[in-house]
Amino acid sequence: MEKFLKVFKIYDLRKKVLTVAFLLFVFRLLAAIPIPGVDPLRLQEFFSSNQLFGFLNIFSGGGLSTLSIIMLGVGPYITATIIMQLLTIVFPKLKKAYYEEGAEGQAKFNRYSRWLTVPLAGLQGYGFLNLLMSQNVLPHLSIIDTISNVIVVTAGSVLLMWIGELISEYKIGNGISLLILAGIVASIPTTISSVFLNNYNPSTLIAFAIVAIVIIAGTVYVNEGERKIPVSYAKQVRGNKLYGGVSTYLPLRVNQAGVIPIIFAISILLFPQFIAQSAAIFSPSLSLTLNAWVTTFFNNHVLYSGIYFILVFLFTYFYTAVTFDPQEIAKNLQRSGGFIPGIRPGQATTEVIAKVVRRTTFFGALFLGLIAILPNVMQIATGIQVLTIGGTALLIVVAVALEVYKQIESQLTVREYEGII
Repeated sequence: MEKFLKVFKIYDLRKKVLTVAFLLFVFRLLAAIPIPGVDPLRLQEFFSSNQLFGFLNIFSGGGLSTLSIIMLGVGPYITATIIMQLLTIVFPKLKKAYYEEGAEGQAKFNRYSRWLTVPLAGLQGYGFLNLLMSQNVLPHLSIIDTISNVIVVTAGSVLLMWIGELISEYKIGNGISLLILAGIVASIPTTISSVFLNNYNPSTLIAFAIVAIVIIAGTVYVNEGERKIPVSYAKQVRGNKLYGGVSTYLPLRVNQAGVIPIIFAISILLFPQFIAQSAAIFSPSLSLTLNAWVTTFFNNHVLYSGIYFILVFLFTYFYTAVTFDPQEIAKNLQRSGGFIPGIRPGQATTEVIAKVVRRTTFFGALFLGLIAILPNVMQIATGIQVLTIGGTALLIVVAVALEVYKQIESQLTVREYEGII
């Protein structure tokens, strides 16, 4: 509470927090403006019978459930970013530009991602509108009206991407992640009201509340968990001064990949839906057939949960292997005079670090996979559709909340040091 009050006592930090809060308010305001001609009852029935669109609604920040002008949310931008990251693996020149050119290379990477977002948003918007018209959620639109709505939802997605980047500039969390978090948090009152409307037994609600607290605490614990490898630095004499001779540790996170594997897995699962929506441009009947197949797959909880778990597990190893290089870590340790006690510098150190990373990644991948499919497991076990605990939304909320907390805390610490100076 003391740190919370300090945020509003410091003018610069207070200005940042209030500006970010205002941008999030604008985002929620846009999410409440629907496109013309929406049938609310048909829309509610459509979403309750389709788990796929529940996933998409998370990445739209809640805008898809109301068919707002920002119904696509940040989904196209996330897809574009993932495509660009995969291209860095395929094309070495792009990887070199991204990782070796520093800020300039990352600026190019982000610019290409923004350009790619526009056609992806247009294709996805057209596919959604065609699907919703086929389900009578929207009236059948003329070509002019369809094009107009596609332009509106595409512009809404680009606007949301711009708001996310504005939020990121204030250094209080990642803007895109905060938009997703805001959409998840905004849906909590509706979920709570639906729970009470179902008149569940009080003992059932208490049991679910206790389990929810335990799962959230466990998620925070594992998400912040580290495996510490001891590192010592040899003493070095430079001139008349003695350097080194200290012992520290190399922290390796249990969940090294964060929520990226889940986002990758969802993107792969949603790719058939994207193909089905895009097919509407060439053949509306083929699009409806493909959408029916995808919907059948997602409604099979056992098959869908099994494939989802496997994808998350594999992508955790994949992303960790791409972003974490034990050989480079070992080289950096050797250059700075550091070594793991009892282990020779060089190849032996690389093997030890790689072994530890493989072990921690196994538990991290297992944790991510179980958290991802936990809502489906609970629905299958209890038969209750409304009360669900865990999943992608929980992991995103925990990860983003911790990131925001750490960034605000670091800014408070800097200002405390400035006051001392």
